[in-house]
Amino acid sequence: MRRLIALPAFAPLAARAHDVRAELAAGPALGWGAEWWVVTLLALSLLLYAAGLKRLWPRAHGARRRLARQAAWFSAGWAMLVLALASPLDGAGSYAFSAHMVQHEVLMIVAGPLLVLGRPLALWLWAFGPEGRLRIAAATRGPAVRAAWGALTAPVNAWLLHFAALWMWHVPACFQLALADNGMHALQHTSFLATALLFWWAVLGREGGHHGRGGAIVYLFTTMMHTGALGALFTMSETIWYPLYGNRAQLFGLTPLEDQQLGGLIMWIPGGLAYLIAGLVLCARWLRQGPAPRALEVRP
Repeated sequence: MRRLIALPAFAPLAARAHDVRAELAAGPALGWGAEWWVVTLLALSLLLYAAGLKRLWPRAHGARRRLARQAAWFSAGWAMLVLALASPLDGAGSYAFSAHMVQHEVLMIVAGPLLVLGRPLALWLWAFGPEGRLRIAAATRGPAVRAAWGALTAPVNAWLLHFAALWMWHVPACFQLALADNGMHALQHTSFLATALLFWWAVLGREGGHHGRGGAIVYLFTTMMHTGALGALFTMSETIWYPLYGNRAQLFGLTPLEDQQLGGLIMWIPGGLAYLIAGLVLCARWLRQGPAPRALEVRP
């Protein structure tokens, strides 16, 4: 991994970030589209899900309503991925920290839980024929794979990974490195989405299992607290954390400090509210002491 670059190293790049109009004239920075590999992965994930759903639907006797509900969750999460990664929001994140925060929140607290509720792994597996499913299942049953998956999806580990990714990438040197390098920017977004998926799986995917709703509520409220604390730091700080943005936020009528404060508020208030709502929903379900959902019934 490339070593972190000190803030003074960004001075020449920051000096070039002031002429917003010239940068906009150079190309369609706020248009739709993404790198070819992002578009390919988005399309592949949707096609595999659709193929798996088509193959599984005739066999899912008595569980089609649940299957349709999961497909709706996945479709909504996939649409949020497109919004975050292939819409003008992605380009706006290069000009305003606040837009970048909206993009990150869409990835982590909107797309993440929706995709988990969509249960894509099972549907992707069903996209393959019987022989292919058997081979993939055999590969995932290996001791090393099972140990790695168990470690990654352990609730405490998932919480820690998401916490670490969020705070590490907002260290000024790391965040500005992601702004200056497309590869690091892709790594940043990948780590945000991947750890968010692990976190939401620990909270939502294991609901009713040995993990229990009580632990899920603790993870939600502690995540709300530490993300809110980070947002408050941005909101209340009088120092510009990421000078590489320069005066680009003028495109949206904001000074650099106003842009940073708005980004902090987005992380602090709407972001915290999402975790609060999820926690309250789980609390209500827990208090009702409803039975754990049964596994999807599939007839051969």
